[in-house]
Amino acid sequence: MPRSNRPRRRSAAPKGWQEQEEPDLDRARMGVPARESAPDGQWAVRSITASNAQKVYTCPGCHRAVEPGVAHLVVWQEDAMFGAEAGLRDRRHWHSNCWRGRSYKYR
Repeated sequence: MPRSNRPRRRSAAPKGWQEQEEPDLDRARMGVPARESAPDGQWAVRSITASNAQKVYTCPGCHRAVEPGVAHLVVWQEDAMFGAEAGLRDRRHWHSNCWRGRSYKYR
């Protein structure tokens, strides 16, 4: 009988083998957020470039829209009352000027 050149199917993967997760490339591209200390706590601040701004958000500083295509900041509190994960979940998108000129008495 002639030899077959088709690859043979492998049997099931070994029990100890697990498929690795895909790396989160979007998060890696954004880089490490800067840390800022303010009277109202420790904040993580990440710059979003105009090309990465793809959705409409409401800026908590001026209550106006942060439009797609506008460079802005994503900010979350690192020392949030319910932990760092809660702070990250409650992150907000700010206009850069609104974040720089924010008032601490309204938070």
